[in-house]
Amino acid sequence: MTSSAPARVLAPAPDEDRRTTAGKHPVPGIPSGRALGRIASLAARIFDAPMAGVVIVDGDQARLIASHGLAEDTETAGLPGLPASAVPQGEPYVVTDAAADPRTADHPLVRGGLAVRFYAAAPITTADGKHLGAVSVLDTRPRRPADDQLDALRDLAALVMEELDLRLSALHTVAAERARRADAERLARTLQRTLLPPALPTVPGLHAAAAYHTASPDEVGGDFYDLFPLNDGRWGLFIGDVCGKGAAAAALTSLTRYTLRAAAIYDPSPCAVLSNLDTVLKGEQQGGAPRHCTALFGILEPVAGGSFAVTLAGGGHPPALALRADGTVEPVATTGGQLIGLLHEPRFVQTTTRLDPGESLLLYTDGLVEARTPEGDMLGQERLARHLAAAGAPSADHVLHTVDGLLGSLGPGVGDDTALLALSVPVPPAPPLQENR
Repeated sequence: MTSSAPARVLAPAPDEDRRTTAGKHPVPGIPSGRALGRIASLAARIFDAPMAGVVIVDGDQARLIASHGLAEDTETAGLPGLPASAVPQGEPYVVTDAAADPRTADHPLVRGGLAVRFYAAAPITTADGKHLGAVSVLDTRPRRPADDQLDALRDLAALVMEELDLRLSALHTVAAERARRADAERLARTLQRTLLPPALPTVPGLHAAAAYHTASPDEVGGDFYDLFPLNDGRWGLFIGDVCGKGAAAAALTSLTRYTLRAAAIYDPSPCAVLSNLDTVLKGEQQGGAPRHCTALFGILEPVAGGSFAVTLAGGGHPPALALRADGTVEPVATTGGQLIGLLHEPRFVQTTTRLDPGESLLLYTDGLVEARTPEGDMLGQERLARHLAAAGAPSADHVLHTVDGLLGSLGPGVGDDTALLALSVPVPPAPPLQENR
């Protein structure tokens, strides 16, 4: 006959009651982990038993997620008595001699190679009374457990529930953080687009291309560029970088772009444009922290032979790089130009160069030259120039493609946003050969 601990032996629940299981509690895909493995080992030690396990049950499907002395493929399906029937019970479920009990005698764990004779299980129960599984102890000899052993088994089941709740809370936290970051990234992309021209205008005789590389997908940078027509047949262009990140940088970027365009209409002289911007930024401080930026402002003017005269003024910004037809790369220096909006009487420096057919000009922000190489050094202007010279410069698109590949190769070494504006003068097609008659 089957004997049992007084007031502890509970009959297996009907099948319909076994539906209150893991399917109603979001803990699928639970990994074992060291904590649950230790609980199984502790259960075996408390009962001086060779086998123990933590089982999660969903309907008639049971999964062994932690064990001591049991193989991962041990049969734990919910046949009557072992172990799924323990799930709906409010107290530990005990079978003192499984081979003699008609409810369990034909179970694979009993008549198979494990030859289980003793089985005890405490239900893993949620705070609202849903049963997820059980902490089970198995032995190959019939036995009667002590009350304190069953109490300890119930405590271990409660510990499993606490561990599962902690893991579920962590999953929810991770999911919420991912959703927050996704929202922040969408907002940052949308806001960043509003700070840049949607498309560059078509300049007769010139090819223009631009790109923006973000270092952080969920943070708005302060880099900017633009190309626009003036009312006298010339073209204005600028590139720059405001201080800071986020919403404050976005507001300052918007103000800077608007001011540069408006100042160019009033007086397109490049140094005068930067001086006007300096005045506006100082007026916006109003006792707060300085609101400053670096910038290059330029004027494009078509000249004879299909070339362009480019006049640039710099305020603390890296020099543009001219990619010549002979393969050389030279900086268009505005050395000495000072930060805009920060100093009492800043100095801005202006220079002029010529862009002939087959030549290109690259304007960029400091995120490019301050990026770190795999060796930990800054890329720097000279190394950038050598890279561009090796790649050649047939067009503005090719220049951007070259820089894009360079940034990609630096990977985590790129720590700041980078704005790029490239201009190229195409080589006119050769006239068709005249056929001799």
